[in-house]
Amino acid sequence: MNKPPTLGFIACATVAAMLLLIAAGVAGAAESRNATGQVFVSSEKDDAVAAYSAASRQLIAVWRQCKRPRHLQLSPDRRRLYVACSDDSRVDVVDVASRKTVASLPVGDDPELFDLSPDGRTLYVSNEEDGLLSAYDIASGKKVFAIKVGEEPEGVKASPDGKRVYVTSEVANLVHVIDVASRKLVRNIQVGNRPRRLLLAMDGKELWVTNELAASVSVIRTDTLEVVQTIAFAPKGLRAEDVTPVGLVASSDGKRAYIGLGRANHVAVVDVASRRVLDYVLVGRRAWGLALTRDNALLYVANGLSDDVSVVDTASNKAVTTLKAGRVPHSVAIDD
Repeated sequence: MNKPPTLGFIACATVAAMLLLIAAGVAGAAESRNATGQVFVSSEKDDAVAAYSAASRQLIAVWRQCKRPRHLQLSPDRRRLYVACSDDSRVDVVDVASRKTVASLPVGDDPELFDLSPDGRTLYVSNEEDGLLSAYDIASGKKVFAIKVGEEPEGVKASPDGKRVYVTSEVANLVHVIDVASRKLVRNIQVGNRPRRLLLAMDGKELWVTNELAASVSVIRTDTLEVVQTIAFAPKGLRAEDVTPVGLVASSDGKRAYIGLGRANHVAVVDVASRRVLDYVLVGRRAWGLALTRDNALLYVANGLSDDVSVVDTASNKAVTTLKAGRVPHSVAIDD
């Protein structure tokens, strides 16, 4: 691999430019564009984001982004990359094509994870230290509302119709259900120990929640808001306490779910319809952040303790290569 480019600081945009650029990105959501073929990986300890070529799997660029970048997510039009800057209390907006920061949104203390509304106009972010779910209008940059939830909120997921937002509380072992129209917390759902992240499955009819310290996923029906099943993970030869599921992703056809099992250094492959574990795939150390290519052929897994990203062939359920990443890679986003 070629020597990584030197890290460089990127200045924040002015407030006026920020609002204009974000509004332009939202307004252009319907426009077609060609994918750039980049795989983005955030590095918590290097305060950086790296870009790799999806075709060659070679490093293209790495740049200083902010203090402790974590969650990454592409806008619905895939023109912008949103970056949670946990120690800078903001979410940065990066132009995908140029890899330049075009805006920064102040979002309160310690943003951990976030999600975008289906129309790309609202950003929902969990503020871990304050125990809040905050909503921001992206075009204006203004806070729309904030709702108190359980301690250490992390996972955030907006429903496909935009009417609800789901939030996990690691300390309370709850999933909170927020009604967007009334801006109220309408239900608390008890799940397993230390719930972390969320996935909507079965065309939004099920909400899957990883329980890090229970080695499981809770399956919630979104019509009744009740837990209907718990999927347990037990890879052979591993102690139960080392099975710590966090990140999860589903194939675009909805048939398969992939769950990073943290310190177990494996990814679980689950048949969504039957909720049955089909396989365990060996990857790097502390597998958390997951992303699939659009054709579902490759799964990228950020391994926080081995400072690398495993690339898994989903046909064979085998890791086919490893990309050296920065220190403590957190999330992966793919513009393919």
